[in-house]
Amino acid sequence: MSFDKTKKVFPLITGVIGLVIFVSIFILRLNLAAVVAVGYMCIVSALILLGIIIKKKLYLWNLIGYGASGLGIILYYIIFGADAGFGAFTSGLAGWKSSEHPLFAHSGNIITRIGGNILLTLPWLVAFVLLILLTVKIKPKRILSLALSVLLTGTTVFYVLTMNLRSTPNTERLWEGHDNYLKSVDKYKKDSPNVLFILMDDLGWGDISHYGAIYDTPNFDRICDEGVCFDNFYSSYSVCSPARFAALTGRYPFRGYADNVIYPTVDTLSPFASTRIFNSVELGANCDGMLGDEITIAEVFQNAGYDTACFGKWHLGDYGEYLPTNQGFDYFYGSHYVNDMTPFYHVKEENGEYEIVHGVDELKDQSKATQYINEEMFSWLDKQAESDDPFFVYYASPWPHAPVYVGDDFKGKTGMGTYVDCVTEVDYYLGLLFDKLEKAGELDDTIIIFSSDNGPALEGSTGELRGGKYLAYEGGQKVPFAIRWGNGNLWEAGSTRSQTATLVDLFPTLIDLCSISGNSEGSYLPSDRKIDGVSMVPTLKNDDVIHTKEHPLLYMKREKLKAIQYTVPTSEILSQEEYADYDYRVLKENDYLDFKYFQRIQNDNSAFFDKFRKNWLHILSDDAGENYNRTPVYPTVSAEMSDKMDEIMNDFKNNRRGIIK
Repeated sequence: MSFDKTKKVFPLITGVIGLVIFVSIFILRLNLAAVVAVGYMCIVSALILLGIIIKKKLYLWNLIGYGASGLGIILYYIIFGADAGFGAFTSGLAGWKSSEHPLFAHSGNIITRIGGNILLTLPWLVAFVLLILLTVKIKPKRILSLALSVLLTGTTVFYVLTMNLRSTPNTERLWEGHDNYLKSVDKYKKDSPNVLFILMDDLGWGDISHYGAIYDTPNFDRICDEGVCFDNFYSSYSVCSPARFAALTGRYPFRGYADNVIYPTVDTLSPFASTRIFNSVELGANCDGMLGDEITIAEVFQNAGYDTACFGKWHLGDYGEYLPTNQGFDYFYGSHYVNDMTPFYHVKEENGEYEIVHGVDELKDQSKATQYINEEMFSWLDKQAESDDPFFVYYASPWPHAPVYVGDDFKGKTGMGTYVDCVTEVDYYLGLLFDKLEKAGELDDTIIIFSSDNGPALEGSTGELRGGKYLAYEGGQKVPFAIRWGNGNLWEAGSTRSQTATLVDLFPTLIDLCSISGNSEGSYLPSDRKIDGVSMVPTLKNDDVIHTKEHPLLYMKREKLKAIQYTVPTSEILSQEEYADYDYRVLKENDYLDFKYFQRIQNDNSAFFDKFRKNWLHILSDDAGENYNRTPVYPTVSAEMSDKMDEIMNDFKNNRRGIIK
């Protein structure tokens, strides 16, 4: 058995690759680079074993490559780790109490990260060092070197299963602007209203009776009847997590690397360690949820002196800066995840720490979810009534997202199946919530907003709309929307608005309605970042257009802009020479035209899944079902909208986070 220091071609190439990986880890600064590195280590450990078996040699350059790659991983997670380094040994099933896990608390410090990451690497590190020392110094019989190389291979594979993959986000951070803005928010005014924001999960456009459902939802309808509802309101994404990001921040989810479903970081794939890599690759830039330097409407209200709470489904991250109580909420009750993911359980959370309240098997039976969430919300409101401060409550119902469950008292109640029974149960508890607010004298002092995060999936109604969840067609993003404010006096009860609005508009709208002020005149919005939303107040008051060519609605999916939509005065179209002689009904019957344009979109008909609609223009004013392509009739409009899409995507790519300097 010998130690080969020569520069033989294959070992030399292997060693150089290891050195390149070492450098790449710090240039790329991505979790994925660490995964590639540990995969390389597994291969090289096998090559070391084969060299001892076949050539009876331990090659220096194999050791250099292995050691460089391993050292790169260790240093990377010591420097850029997102927790104390022991995170791979923690489990979400144990909850999170820093008093119980002092070494695991939040990001730890340099000492805990060094200790944690060395502890994780210790098995292969010991095998690696022993193999070198024994072979170089003692020159043992081949059987011992063989045994140590087998141990090295085994411990390297073991490291794949246990390594910690929580890394700090690799993007420009906006903490300074975040902190400065929130510090400058003035305290609420004497007559500031409460806010109750109700967001359903996968509820379709036609799933409440006010919008044409074939069953009754009297309490959802009450918001419409006593407030104002929108005929053309849109989610800002056609799937859960991104839509929630948009609603809470007033920014399209692309800005925060949150433009896809966010998965749990714990217990996602046995026998791997708790911290997995799915989000950091899928979302990009090592992000595991909604970045903490985003300014949420909850943080604005919290810094304005409101009591804030979130109940139901969070789905924007499950540790550290991503937790709801680190994003502006004083209290959270519900699930960090969606109800078809493992794990799924309800937690109580304050100050970034949580405990599991009903055990870890709730995925099997979620029939009491609506009851649990509402009872907890009612209890919090009872305690909050003792406060002199107004409240902001975000009630994110997990329903009717599949798999759909319903409480025992509501099973079979409608005769229309579990889906409708579930919506009916949510509606019932909504009535109890309104009664509670009314008895407390808070109902008319509360702005109540109701909507859905996207269109329906397996069940549910889109009415006449095309498509559904996850699609950029109308059925994927057009959702119910209503707002009630008894003491607001901004609209006539029971009125309807025909102009368009979207979830990103909620942030600036609530700033307006609640008179949030600070170091500026008018609406007090952050100045360091792009706020994509537009205040809906002009539409609420007078049904004015807010989404023009300058502020189009966007339909995005997985970092790509699929379509844009905006409103144009009919007179503007007719003023163009090429359209001056047009005498079509849509031009006669509408003062405004809602144009929606796709550059390229996959066919929603499964029989023609391989076909794409290209250069496709719709006038939603008379064709909400997106049935006919108007590009041949309005070619200039199509060309303008195509150019606008390119302009928007170029802006996103050049300034993804929307930083204003």
